[in-house]
Amino acid sequence: MPKTTATPAPKARKAAPTKSKPTQDQIAARAYAIYLERGSTPGDPMQDWLRAEQELAALAKKSGSKSKVITIAA
Repeated sequence: MPKTTATPAPKARKAAPTKSKPTQDQIAARAYAIYLERGSTPGDPMQDWLRAEQELAALAKKSGSKSKVITIAA
């Protein structure tokens, strides 16, 4: 019976620096704020979501991916 050689465990790699992506909660809050800014009139929720995602991603990129707290007053 041939002997099996144990393969060493893969070396742990340091996580590559990634740009901080906005969370779904942050995007949802911004999309809701866009809806309120529009005067709560009907619109396209998908367009609000995409705009919110784009705005938050641009903010994260501009600020060096530091998270920002967005407060929404209803």
